[in-house]
Amino acid sequence: MPSEFELIRQFFVRPTSHTLLGVGDDAALIAPTPGCELVISTDLLVEGTHFLANTEPFDLGWKTLAVNVSDMAAMGATPRWATLAAALPAPTLDWLDAFSRGFFACAEAFKIDLIGGDTTRGPRAFCVTIMGEVPAGAALLRSGAQVGDSIWVSGTPGRAALGLAHLQGRITLAEPQLDQCLAALHRPQPRVVLGLALRGLATAAIDVSDGLLADLGHILTASHCAAKLHIPHLPPAGLARDCYLSGGDDYELIFTLPAAHRRFMTPLAVEIDLPLTCIGTITSSVPNTSDRLVIHDDQGLPITPTRHGFDHFL
Repeated sequence: MPSEFELIRQFFVRPTSHTLLGVGDDAALIAPTPGCELVISTDLLVEGTHFLANTEPFDLGWKTLAVNVSDMAAMGATPRWATLAAALPAPTLDWLDAFSRGFFACAEAFKIDLIGGDTTRGPRAFCVTIMGEVPAGAALLRSGAQVGDSIWVSGTPGRAALGLAHLQGRITLAEPQLDQCLAALHRPQPRVVLGLALRGLATAAIDVSDGLLADLGHILTASHCAAKLHIPHLPPAGLARDCYLSGGDDYELIFTLPAAHRRFMTPLAVEIDLPLTCIGTITSSVPNTSDRLVIHDDQGLPITPTRHGFDHFL
């Protein structure tokens, strides 16, 4: 078995394009673009909690980085650099080769340099810290939503959760839905192009990692406001509806827009080839946080969700 450092050299040392000094020293050296602020985020993926033990290693490599890239998208930032820390029980060369190819496929798709990290023996887990850039003062925050703003979501939430439900035997999906849901689960597509386009348009944004209602709730809390949701084409009551509202792991973007900017959404959706759906309105703040969300389906009937999303400690 190769040593720890031989494994790093074999699978995780690649040429960099916008880094002064990358993997191989005690630390990396980077030079942010003048006039830009650094945007930094960290995510940890643990086997059995964030991915199944039999997940294909190429897919896992892609997803390990992609979920972090999604945080950059939600901030309206351009992803630039990442570090990777990996715990592995007993690394096999074929598995590591596929994992690293998936990781670097995502890195190349979004022009990200891997600039460092760490490896250790232990239960399989991966931790990425990602860094990006945004022009000073232009970052999309959770705290900017205003009363009267419309609420939008990209893509089709719920697919990843439905794909997981299929793998767990809780539902049986048929093609082409099965392929779409498994693709959403295993190879999420960070909405970086959308995030960049929303700079100067959106008042707030977040990515859907823990569930549409849970993540929208973070915007409402940070912005001290409430929301009324009228969701078009919402699945009928049952697992599909629960996945849409609360499933998470989609990495679509939820964002809010002032009335003057709604007219840009139809041409933007066409330009980036991505559905953008208005699902509600920001309303005045309320004293009781449990009353912040009022939800109706597309027939105007009230909905009381059984849960709002995923929480590691609940």
